[in-house]
This record gives sequence, structure tokens and C-alpha cells, in this order.
Amino acid sequence: MSDRLETLRSMLQSEPDDPFLRYGMGFELAKLGRHEEAAGWFDRTLEVDPDHHYAAFQKARALEELGRPAEGVAIARTQADRAARSGDAKAASELHALAEELEDLA
Repeated sequence: MSDRLETLRSMLQSEPDDPFLRYGMGFELAKLGRHEEAAGWFDRTLEVDPDHHYAAFQKARALEELGRPAEGVAIARTQADRAARSGDAKAASELHALAEELEDLA
């Protein structure tokens, strides 16, 4: 296991609901090719911070890696709409672009 994962696990012991730490776990696992686990951590991030748009973005990417692009499209579109409603135009744009990219694979 990577040192980063161990550090994040340790930090999560004292701050289990920290969305940054949860996102970090997902991101590190995705870098290691552990996409199913990564998707789970991105879900955990969204549980405590539903407006963490980049957790949704990374979850959609993890689902793409798992051969489930249609699920990624659904997540990206839903979160893009949420980002637009909250005024985060940059996240909305990136999520819409990802949804279109994944649609071509679905």
C-alpha cells in the first residue's frame, strides 16, 4: 500500500467525515488502478459533501475504467446540473464535457 494511502487512512481515523480526505483516498486508489474501491470513496465523499463536483467527475472516470461508461454519464450529467444550479460554471462545463465523452463509449 502506498505511503499516501497509509497517511490518509491515519488522518481519516481522527476526521472520518472530512470530504478532502475521502476524496484523497479515492484519488489515490484510482491512481493505483483500484477503480472499484476508488468509486466507493468518491461516493463517501459525496455523502458528506454533495456539492463536491470533482468527486463525481472522478467517480465517472472510475466507472469508465470499470467498463461502465453509461453509469458515468448519468453521474456526470446529474452533477453537472447540480454544479450549474450552485453557480459553479467551470465544474458544470467539465462535467458536461465528460458526459459527452463517455456517451460515445456507452
